[in-house]
Formats: sequence, C-alpha cells, structure tokens
Amino acid sequence: MRRRSVRVLLGVMLLCVGLSSAFSVSLVQASDPRIIFELTDEPGAWFRNAAGPVAGFKSLAVATPGTEVRFTGKSNTVHTRTSLIFPTGAINMPFDTPPRKGSDEVVLHTPGLYVFTCKIHPYMFGAVIVDDPSTTGLDLGETITLVNGITVPTSSDLATRLLRTFFIATHPANWIDYTSAAAWHITYPSVDVRITGGAVANLDAVLSARYGNDLDKAPLTNPATAAVGEVWVDTQFEKTAGKSKPGTATAINGQTWQARRKVALPQINMNNPHNMWTDKNQNLIYQTQWFDSKLAVFNRTTGQFLNNISVGESPAHVMTRTDTDQLHVTLNGSPNNDSVVELAPMANGVQRRINIGRGNPHAHWMSHDGKLMVTPNAFSADSTQYNFANNSIDAILPAGALPIATGMTPDSKKTYVASLLDSTITVIDTQAKVVVKTINLLENYDPISGAITGPVGALPIQTPVSPDGKNMVTANTLTGTITVVDPITDTVVAMLGCDPGCHGVQYGAKKGGGYYAYVSSKFSNRLLVVDPDPNNDGNPADAAIVGKILLTSVVGATDTDAAITGNRGMGGQGILTIPVVYNGWVQNLPQSWKDQLTAAQRNPIQ
Repeated sequence: MRRRSVRVLLGVMLLCVGLSSAFSVSLVQASDPRIIFELTDEPGAWFRNAAGPVAGFKSLAVATPGTEVRFTGKSNTVHTRTSLIFPTGAINMPFDTPPRKGSDEVVLHTPGLYVFTCKIHPYMFGAVIVDDPSTTGLDLGETITLVNGITVPTSSDLATRLLRTFFIATHPANWIDYTSAAAWHITYPSVDVRITGGAVANLDAVLSARYGNDLDKAPLTNPATAAVGEVWVDTQFEKTAGKSKPGTATAINGQTWQARRKVALPQINMNNPHNMWTDKNQNLIYQTQWFDSKLAVFNRTTGQFLNNISVGESPAHVMTRTDTDQLHVTLNGSPNNDSVVELAPMANGVQRRINIGRGNPHAHWMSHDGKLMVTPNAFSADSTQYNFANNSIDAILPAGALPIATGMTPDSKKTYVASLLDSTITVIDTQAKVVVKTINLLENYDPISGAITGPVGALPIQTPVSPDGKNMVTANTLTGTITVVDPITDTVVAMLGCDPGCHGVQYGAKKGGGYYAYVSSKFSNRLLVVDPDPNNDGNPADAAIVGKILLTSVVGATDTDAAITGNRGMGGQGILTIPVVYNGWVQNLPQSWKDQLTAAQRNPIQ
C-alpha cells in the first residue's frame, strides 16, 4: 500500500480555500491507492471520481507519482479513454484505448496535469494532478502536450483556457443559467499551482483575471421578425422525473419564441438525445440517443412515442435522403467500416449497414439530390464521400484531427469538414474529389499570449452552409464563438459571441424571406438566433445576433411528458428546424408548408 505524504494532504486541503463550505474534499481511500474514474451518462460527471469530489469537482483527482488510474464503465454505451492533455514527455503518454464498456488502467509517474476524454463524446473530461511532494504548489508541469501534438507552456493562454473549459464543463453549477438575474459566477479551486519556470500562482486568481468572473448576462431578446415554423433543440442535459438518464427535445415556437413542447420519453428512459431530423411530411422526429444504441421516433405535433430502434453504439446524427426519404444514422461508437445504418422511410426497420471504409463517423451530410453522403471519420482524420448511385465509395480524403461535422453547399459541389482538435475546416471539391483548401480558424490567435487579431474559432463543431449558399456558420466550443465563412471565397469574414460549449447550428426560414441560423450551447440554457444577412445585401460579414431565446419551460405555454427536475434547458446540442428548408428537402415539403415560404425560399439556388 502506498503512503500519502503530508505534502499531498496539505496540497489537497488547499483546494478548499475560498470555496463554499458545501464543497467537500475526498481523496482515494487509504485501502486502495488507485484513482478510479467511473465513466457515466451523467451530465458533468462523465468521468466521476469514485472516491468523491475534490473541491466540489466530481471529475478531479490529486495523486502522487506512481499512482494507477483505472477507468470503469458505468455508461449505456462505449467510450474511449484518451489522454487529451499530459505533461510533455510523460511516461505512459499518450494513452488511448478502443471504444469499449470495460475497464482500462494507466500508471501516472510524471508530475503535472493530465486530462482524459472520450474521442466519441469529446466534452467528457476527467483530470488528475500528479503532484511532486518536494515542490511548492500543486504541479501542473513546465509544458503540456495535447493529443494532436501541440506543446505549450502551462502559463500560456491556451493552457489556462483549456483549464477554464474543464472547470465549466464538469461542474453544472458553473453553467450559465439565464433564468437567474444574478451575474455568471464561475467557481475555480483557489489553490496554488506550480507552472512554467517554477512560478507559483493561485489558479482561481489567474483564471478570473484572464477571463473575468461575475460576468453580466445579456438580456434575452426576441428577433424583430418571426420565423416560419419552429425550432427543435436537443436539451441533452435537462433532467426529468421518471428517468435515470438525462435529456429532452425542446420545441421553440418561431412566432412567440417560447418553448411549445418538451419531449423526455420517460417510457424508454431516453438517454442523452443528441441530434434530430424529420420525414418529408415534417410529421415525425427521428431522435438519436448518443450515450446509448437506439434511435427514438415520436410525433412532432403531439410528442407521442412511436418507436425505439436498435441501431448500434453511440448513434450521433441522422438525416434523410431527399429522393427516397430513407434515414441514415452514423454510429459514432462503432469502429467498423459499416458504421452508417440505413433505415426505411418512416423508420420502418433497418435495411442495411453501409460500408464507408472507416469507422466512428459523427455529423454527416447528404446531398441535395440524394446521390451523395459525406462523413467525418473521427478516429482516422479523414472524410468519406459515398455515392448512392452505384453504392460505392467515391473517395476518402484527409481532414484534420478528429473530424466531427460536415456541411455541403446547396448544389453539392463543395463539402466542408470541421475538425475539432486542430480547429480547421477542410474544403473539398466533391466533383473533382480533392481537398482544395484548409481554413485555419486559429490563424488570428496567439496560443501563448492569447492575443486575438481577427475572427477566431477553437474546437469547431457543427458547420452547415445556408440553403442559398451565401454563408456558413460554425459553432466553436472552446472559444465560445460563432465564425462566419463566405463560401465563395472560403474565408472567415465575421466572428460573433457565443456561450461556453457552443455546439449546434442549423438554418431555418425567416418569415418574409431570408434565413436565420440557430446556435445552441452545451453549458447554457439559451438559443442564439443569427441573421447572416441582416442588410439583405448578400454580405456575410454583416452577420449579427438578433435573438437570445430561453430554452426552459414556460408555465401555461409548454406541454411536457415529464416534470423537469434539474439542469433546466441545459445541454443544447442538435438542432432541427421545421420546416426543413435546405435545397432538395424544401422542394418535397407539403403544400401547407410551402405556402408559408417565399418563392426564393422554395427554390433557394434557382
């Protein structure tokens, strides 16, 4: 049995300084020198320290050199155990496992900061500080290395920005609640840490000074112009009665801008609903359950449960083909080549599994004519272009580190692939089947000083192109920014503010013409409404936020199938607009929906 030094005990006690008395600190049990992280489906506590919270943070642990870290499965789906951040040159690093539900172990020898994640669900975090008892302050290390090979000093802006993200993501009390009038206060551990050059600094003081604290929240505002139809948002972290798993689908009325309905599906214990699509008649919602193996189906108007279909591990995104109305679901947790599932229209059974030549795809996109599908293959740093006309792979082309989402121009001539870990967007000519450009969203960012000299987006996720092909909006989760790209020049022309965990984007029709881009965030309970062309001059550089909408229930206005019990409106991820107005889909709408659109919206590129 390893003995814990007085130095480590004192170091951990320091974690409590300045924190609420409600926070408790618990170390590894003396009878078990290991650190055990339980991988769960629980919002915030995805890597849960089995020994209990440290300074109120369930996913944080402190250890001495030579401590074994064990990862155990407490989730309904598979996960990887991947070292996202580690001390440069650390023994046994980098560490990575295949997707699985079982246990894995690694021994940490080198003092410094280690952050672990899941490559399937990359906002899952667990952190270990391995502390050298002979030094002052808890050791973060001289430099840290990221999983993509980047090395920066622990004193750098990138290092502290990543730490800030960890303390927000893993602690629901640090999420932004727009139902409260109080300022947004972020709780950090008030502890002395040892960083680059042996300098000792107070972690709370550094993070608060660099990024602010007790920040005022901008008031909620409705757009001046109504939307056509409604906006569905997966409020993936919202908790409800009658369920052990989190997540609801929230429908926002585009005329009143209030929540019309929340669907929790307690009868199937719907688990972390992540992304949605609908049939050509706009009657059904196809709902993936990302921390499970099922695709749920329910009635859009009434919320009535219709089906729960087994498709495979970690179903991430779903879209339909415009010509057949068949569904295609990506299996983010499947390492096999046949990791896209095809279902019959109306989700009447699995028809086949499609070989895309790779495993672990996330947010795919379908072409306007139903002939092509493009997938971002998260583990292999590339993208597959699949051709339905001959049921074969057209090409597998390189992308960046951990490709996570795709978009396509309305004529299907260009594909965009957002890669999370190197903050790039790969531009692909789908006809020539070649990469034509890489957009670097960090071009205007200095990772050491934090200086920003132009639009910046770190850790990009969803990035659809507008139905008319005039702009592309990308949600960037680390920087909490929205970047806007001109698809003609493939350059970043604007940056807008967003909330922590900025994640989902989808376009919908604006009443009277034009489009809104809706943007969701994991760690807040508001939806942003972006007008990408407020001056109607076709210039995407003029994009502006025109609405800030609450995603919580409204008494007397919101129908629910289960009482909300926690994380109200939180976890905004996948978005679906009704009606679907992308080129190819909009032409198939029922006449009742077409009648609400302008001629330009009914035929966006003609």
